[in-house]
Amino acid sequence: QVQVVESGGGLVQAGGSLRLSCVASGRTFSYYAMGWFRRAPGKEREFVAAISWNGGTTYYADSVTGRCTISRDGAKNTVYLQMNSLKPEDTAVYYCAAHKGAPGTTSGAYTYWGQGTQVTVSS
Repeated sequence: QVQVVESGGGLVQAGGSLRLSCVASGRTFSYYAMGWFRRAPGKEREFVAAISWNGGTTYYADSVTGRCTISRDGAKNTVYLQMNSLKPEDTAVYYCAAHKGAPGTTSGAYTYWGQGTQVTVSS
């Protein structure tokens, strides 16, 4: 069993930056691929970024490539999503997810989910 808790969301102006954090419980965190997803109002949940268990492989949605960086710190059981040059269309609830296997870009690939953290980007 793995529990994940997100933090770091907030209100930011367009062009600004935020760093989201996701702390995972469990001693086997290092074996889990981690992903970030988001759901904007009235839209389906969509993939944002994913990272393999050892950090060696990362994936990004086209919409955030070049603006976001996913990373992980095994010693802290934490995954980060650094978001720069934020746009109003980035406004959404951001979710962290984990699963034991290769990093995926679809929500169905993930087993454990956090409650989400709200990111609001004002124009």
